[in-house]
Amino acid sequence: MSVGSQAPGVSLVQQAIDAVAAHIRVSQLKVGDTLPGEGHFASQLGVSRAVMREAFGALAALRLIDVGNGRKPRVAAIDGAVFAASLDHGISTAQISVADVWDVRRSIEVRTAALAAENRSDAQAAAIGALVDRMAEEVDDHAPTDHDIALHILIAEASGNALFVAIVRSFEPLMQVAVPEAWQTRVTDEQRETMITRHRALADAIAARDPAAARVAMDSHFDSSVGMQLRQR
Repeated sequence: MSVGSQAPGVSLVQQAIDAVAAHIRVSQLKVGDTLPGEGHFASQLGVSRAVMREAFGALAALRLIDVGNGRKPRVAAIDGAVFAASLDHGISTAQISVADVWDVRRSIEVRTAALAAENRSDAQAAAIGALVDRMAEEVDDHAPTDHDIALHILIAEASGNALFVAIVRSFEPLMQVAVPEAWQTRVTDEQRETMITRHRALADAIAARDPAAARVAMDSHFDSSVGMQLRQR
């Protein structure tokens, strides 16, 4: 059936995008499941292959489907990359501030810490503790940026909520700037050790399955690291 008469004022490409999204939903497809190709949808919707090619390209850009040469499109896993690009755009165009982002991030990560304490596996607790150990080993040589960011992502994964993982991952480009800045404000051995101690308290609370302590530890982490940066801006 042609889509052209179904939504006046909406482009054929947008209608095709909506139709593919509806197909995924109605067919109850899961991550990794294959979709019919451009030709199938073009025939079913009464549009050209060029329209479907553009629709598939837009869906791929939104990370809703995975496409590649020589293979059928597949349903993609949720991904924070699109939201990350939107955050970067919002900051660069002064629609939102870094402080706005960190305020939201703080609320989310205090919650993920508490959930991680409730839901983490033994392997996840061990991995979180190991990341803090690596941070401690490297802190004298350079800011352990990668380990610090990985710790926040792993805590989100341990929360058991895939949406939290995608949201925390969307903060990663900003964390690549903010985390080194936070560590650079700690110039003495005592200050760096305090940073490690706060991270270790967070890891220990999660390992102990203590949600209240995990919330306090994450809140304290944001007070001491991110809070100082925002006051300096």
